[in-house]
Amino acid sequence: MTTPRSQHLITIAFATAAIAVAPAPVHTQVDSSIQSRVDEIFSQWDSEMSPGCSVGVTQNGETIFERAYGMADLEWDIPNTPETIFEGGSVSKQFAAAAVVLLVLDGVLSLEDDVRRWVPEIPDYGNKITLHHLMTHTSGLRDWGSIASISGWGRENRAHDHDDVLDILSRQTQLNFEPGTEYSYSNSGYNLLAIVIDRASGTSFAEFSKTRLFEPAGMVNTQWRDSHRRIIRGRSSAYNQTENSWEINRPVEYVHGNGGILTTVGDLGIWNQVLTTGGPWGQDFVTLMHKPGVLRDGSEIKYAGGLMLSSLGDVQAVTHTGSTAGYRAFLGRFPEQGISVAMLCNASNVSTGATGQSIARAFLGNAIKDPNTPNYRAESAAFNLEPFVGLYREPMTGLPMRITSQNGVLYSGTTALLPLSGSEFQVGNGDRRYIFERRAGKVIGFEVEDWQYSERSFEKVPTWTPNRSELNEFEGDYRSEEAETFFRVTATQNGLEIWQRPNDRFEVHPVYGDGFRSGGRMVRFRRDEDGEIIGLSLSIGRVYDMRFSREGT
Repeated sequence: MTTPRSQHLITIAFATAAIAVAPAPVHTQVDSSIQSRVDEIFSQWDSEMSPGCSVGVTQNGETIFERAYGMADLEWDIPNTPETIFEGGSVSKQFAAAAVVLLVLDGVLSLEDDVRRWVPEIPDYGNKITLHHLMTHTSGLRDWGSIASISGWGRENRAHDHDDVLDILSRQTQLNFEPGTEYSYSNSGYNLLAIVIDRASGTSFAEFSKTRLFEPAGMVNTQWRDSHRRIIRGRSSAYNQTENSWEINRPVEYVHGNGGILTTVGDLGIWNQVLTTGGPWGQDFVTLMHKPGVLRDGSEIKYAGGLMLSSLGDVQAVTHTGSTAGYRAFLGRFPEQGISVAMLCNASNVSTGATGQSIARAFLGNAIKDPNTPNYRAESAAFNLEPFVGLYREPMTGLPMRITSQNGVLYSGTTALLPLSGSEFQVGNGDRRYIFERRAGKVIGFEVEDWQYSERSFEKVPTWTPNRSELNEFEGDYRSEEAETFFRVTATQNGLEIWQRPNDRFEVHPVYGDGFRSGGRMVRFRRDEDGEIIGLSLSIGRVYDMRFSREGT
């Protein structure tokens, strides 16, 4: 019997030997060595038995390379081409941001508008959430899709629309953090922006985008997937790879703005040129699209209007990646060299950022100078690392971090820490810093210095190994109105099992006092002043500290 959760997945058997397929006809004005390098990047998808990708590269607005690999449809043996339409995942966000910017230029919206002016369904949390907070992931709003997953009906299991988004967000009693104090990626902001555009423009977000954005920009093959049931000529299917097969995995939802852009690599090349020149809308449009978020302490973050403002080595880069169902995407612009790279894929095993950067490196060549890798062991030799070793906990989410010392080098997980002083460490080869604090000569925690945070700290905590009697204390039923679900907790030999309707189970293991972890889930139990367990707190990905009440207390 086909269940609602699996009826959209259709398995396609692999042949035991992949059959090489010639890549789609290539449009290229580049050296053959660059072409060969790109072909090598996509060699594992260059088969009649595999989905694949389409790649487009422009320089100063002129197409210099277009090529496609693998199949658009494995059931009908249709190959990908540079004209194939794919879904772009979160590359979509910059188009939602652009629609907002157009209404700002019209004088209809302001980036400083309170979201509740347009969407009063959002609760009043006591702090203004602006449209720019939504655009730059600094609003503190929980990610509605993560909440839906906690409920047992995630985005891949149910056809959510924007009414569902509003329903979920209207039930949330708290934010992840105060607006403007932190960057934390959340799709909620971009779905709300789509709703704002609906209400402020007086027309649907999809229609507004078509007439005011895509058509004036010359993007004739681009539209929103506002209905997953609509037939789109030239669209690829999308696939997940399993052990011995591919299975169809296309989005089954109506929400868009956070994702849902249907486009080609050619149209994305046109778009990147618009972001460079301003296209029909001029320099004010470019400026607002690239306006970074600013945290409460005055520091700028690296995220703007659906755009990540970063670098590749020492080369300035404006990029975004995308991932939805089986689709993958990368869009990058390297302004100093005039290079634009667009990659759209229908195979879920394509690493978006790494693959997109590999393409960019092929075209940027010697322009990229990567920083030298530190000699961590030599630089650490003069420091006593032992006081820093131990288990640490982030207070809001409860997520643990274990710092270890191996062969004379301090590690956070698998990332080496470079000592800059007796209390400050650089994390890997990046900009993040850990500033450790001592009290009475002992390390008690550290603060994180990074562009993502104005305030983020970890406290040192002891590890915990409860006995069976202690584990039995946590047994019971726990309910969340915010996620509209409940957990049944039972003790096991080494931890706790959590059961959830209809019949999902996962096991969590003790980390520190009253704290249990399973992969990305962190479960902390809450006690009253008498020490009685009254509830639990769940943090998972883009949801911090969701409270469940213990029934019968």
